[in-house]
Amino acid sequence: MSDLLERPVWSALTGRQSPLSLTEGAAVRFAPPYGLFAAVPDYSPGNLSDLAALVRSHGDVALVEAEPPPAIPGLAVRSQALCWQMVAEIPSPVGEPAFEMTPLGEADAAEMLALATLTAPGPFFSRTHELGAFIGVRQGGALIAMAGERMQPAGFTEVSGVCTHPDHRGRGYAAGLILAVAARVRARGEIPFLHSYAANRGAIALYEALGFEFARELTMTTLTAG
Repeated sequence: MSDLLERPVWSALTGRQSPLSLTEGAAVRFAPPYGLFAAVPDYSPGNLSDLAALVRSHGDVALVEAEPPPAIPGLAVRSQALCWQMVAEIPSPVGEPAFEMTPLGEADAAEMLALATLTAPGPFFSRTHELGAFIGVRQGGALIAMAGERMQPAGFTEVSGVCTHPDHRGRGYAAGLILAVAARVRARGEIPFLHSYAANRGAIALYEALGFEFARELTMTTLTAG
């Protein structure tokens, strides 16, 4: 397994997604409209001071690392959760979905944000949909499910933003969308991966059924000024 996934945020923001980043000294983060993920080279005092300055200038951040950060002067922990990183190195069979999927873009941005806000699949902001290709399912013209791409370390793309409107769950939309996004990632010669809260056993069981395997545990720590 590539060591790029040991620190997915750092790998993405210092690699091909660096144009979407903001920096403060050694600290780096996605610009707030794209997301709140941030990283530093290591937890040295100088780097953590840069991270605190970044939070003061641009708002809350989330670190996704093997070890949570130590106490950082000027910052407070808003939340902390154990996550599973899962990778699908071996393709799962992809049959014809029982429903139509449609590409999503800028014209769909408001609906995408509304669906993500309702269902809380993870951090999703006004321009998160621009981090990669998204697809969705519509019924009666309304967006009822979607999935897409987020962090992109070299050679990998994260499947993210997977959500279904509560009134339309249990119909296989999430599974079909995940498989479709993963197939598109592989078609580019890359490997799909994703993250799940470790406590979300239902989601993990679904991902395992779709061919994703456990890679490592990481801790997501959200930091705020305080």
